[in-house]
Amino acid sequence: MGISLDTIKKNPGYSVHIVKTAQYKTNTLVLKMKAPLKHETATYRSLLPYILQSNTATYKSTPLLRSYLDELYGASFYVDVAKKGEYQIISFVLEIANEKFLHNSEPLLEKGIAFLADVLFNPNKDGESFDVATFNNEKRSLQQRIQSIYDDKMRYATTRLVEVMCDDEPYGIDASGDVESLGSITKESLYSYYKKALLEDEMDVYVIGDINEVEVHKLIDQHFKLPNREPVRMKSEQKKVSEVKEKIEEMDVKQGKLNIGYRTHIVYGDPEYYALQVFNGIFGGFSHSKLFINVREKASLAYYAASRLESHKGLLMVMSGIESANYDQAVNIIHEQMNDMKQGNFTDEELSQTKAVIKNQLLETVDSARGLVEILYHNVVSGYAVSLEEWLKKTEAITKEEIVAVAQKVELDTIYFMKGTEV
Repeated sequence: MGISLDTIKKNPGYSVHIVKTAQYKTNTLVLKMKAPLKHETATYRSLLPYILQSNTATYKSTPLLRSYLDELYGASFYVDVAKKGEYQIISFVLEIANEKFLHNSEPLLEKGIAFLADVLFNPNKDGESFDVATFNNEKRSLQQRIQSIYDDKMRYATTRLVEVMCDDEPYGIDASGDVESLGSITKESLYSYYKKALLEDEMDVYVIGDINEVEVHKLIDQHFKLPNREPVRMKSEQKKVSEVKEKIEEMDVKQGKLNIGYRTHIVYGDPEYYALQVFNGIFGGFSHSKLFINVREKASLAYYAASRLESHKGLLMVMSGIESANYDQAVNIIHEQMNDMKQGNFTDEELSQTKAVIKNQLLETVDSARGLVEILYHNVVSGYAVSLEEWLKKTEAITKEEIVAVAQKVELDTIYFMKGTEV
């Protein structure tokens, strides 16, 4: 395997994570900014990275910035906004050729680190506000991205399930933000928030590749200078279910969307987490799972049927597409699959097959440096250091009894149905 944990160095204001490996032909730099998920800041954080990636004071237009990336042997650069548990995470990702494989010895890694620092610390601004044209363009683009969630009914159904299920919890807030909040953001207020985020966010810089560790630390120390801060740690509240919520909304869709939310009361870092992953794999995580085989294939009740975990919030969500007329039948058969899991009605073959798929999935994820960063970043979010070897070893050792014990903890919380108008 060769890759276990990153080596971590605490610098003033941020942590540097290094994985020295010859597995990849490129070097990957990732900057993560983490803060509690809040309604009043979610849209600010959703807009900010796109403003910063658009241009800088050095590269004053997007074509200029992208042209510079082309000069760096076609370096790839993008940003992302997501939520993990009750945190909102901003990511900046730069993938750049490793100079060891070039004919000339251009200092690409140094240029990449300097570029990432330029994006973060040297924005294209006018006094105490962002450049007006950049701000207006990115604000318009974010509005379109938020609208696109509504237009993609499969994704929108998942969003609505979470909103209904976690209506009084931070996790219920969409990391993309909302159009109403977007309307009130100005180029001045966003710049003010940007300065606040630089002072308060928990910052992590990842460098992955066939690199010289000493050189990397020297370059990062040179380009990344931040004041100390005490990041806010959120403890995901594990609510007991007092009553099951049912929400039916009628929309102009040909195919109904039935999404069901459960609370598992288990999060990443808990001893039972590995058993929960195997539980989900047998229940609905893969193409051999109970939901796929019994709801979609045998009963022909669903166009798709699957489940996924939110590892840092302890939620299990079922997503399915059904004919609206089949609502009651589909809910019942999904409940039957869950009851089977609670009673241990699954075979040794299903158990071993699921373990094998989880193992392959993890190994495929770390085939890319970006995937490896996502695996390692679980440790930052949770505060627990788990190596890939440990994850694989503990997954392989999971017993049927442990899966049944985990299943007993799973509580039905919310049924959300986007009903088509054809019935």
